[in-house]
Amino acid sequence: MARYTLRQLEAFVAVAEQGSIAAAAGSLHVSQSAVSGAVNNLERVFDAQLTIRRKAHGVTLTAAGQYVLTRAKSLLVEATDLELHAGDAGAELRGSLTLGCYLTLAPTVLARLIDHYGRRHPLVQLDFFDGPQTEVQRRLASGRLDVAIAYDLSLPAGLNRQKLYDAEPSIVLSADHPLADREDLALADVAAEPMILLDVNPSRENTMTMFDAAGMQPNIRFRTTDYEVTRSLVGRGMGFAILVQQPAGGQSYEGRSLVVRPIRPAVRPVPVSIVWPDAVRPSQSVSAMLDLAAELYG
Repeated sequence: MARYTLRQLEAFVAVAEQGSIAAAAGSLHVSQSAVSGAVNNLERVFDAQLTIRRKAHGVTLTAAGQYVLTRAKSLLVEATDLELHAGDAGAELRGSLTLGCYLTLAPTVLARLIDHYGRRHPLVQLDFFDGPQTEVQRRLASGRLDVAIAYDLSLPAGLNRQKLYDAEPSIVLSADHPLADREDLALADVAAEPMILLDVNPSRENTMTMFDAAGMQPNIRFRTTDYEVTRSLVGRGMGFAILVQQPAGGQSYEGRSLVVRPIRPAVRPVPVSIVWPDAVRPSQSVSAMLDLAAELYG
């Protein structure tokens, strides 16, 4: 029989994720002494130091603490699943799921997944976050996201991934651009043209890597962190852009016509994957999202 409790594990995980006893107590709505006592009891049961606590410097985990954190998260997920599904023997999926998505992928991927998932599993409390890929990664690491859709470029260690599809970078021009009547374009064709750079990673990194590999430097006129601003500037003829995701309509937000041309010779496609922490066994609600993503994009 285990000599520790799920409540103690919950307190320890909160300390690890929040970085201090006080912050963990606040997130759990309990006293600091209760959190500290729970961690002390775990260290006594496991006969191992799990944390290093320094005044004004918060809490860091020892190697033993990192190992326990990984196992504790999985145990808590399984315990929650058992409580949610025991009554109907797992016949109806219940619980919660927070899905993250890189912001430029969200308009074409996120709504489809949420719609299908909500129809299939109406008892799951479903929420989402869309934002910069770095913030998506931070929220995954902290446990605020269960699973996320991201470009599979420069992702940190500690993530499992399931590839959904390959996205092809394309050159986007205004409809009246002198090169708009070409069926495809090489990077050399546009290298000297003014460029509107979507200046957020991994989009920026991917674009610059393409030009570096071709031995060229783009002529960047404007930088923007907004996908639709990029397309609007292109629509007004201020430059071209290289974008991976393309909306169904061929117009900018202002209603100006755009054309999308493939890059020849072809550049490396950008894999789009659904990712989740490898330290945590997926809950039933997460597993259902992975199955759905494979079904829709497999």
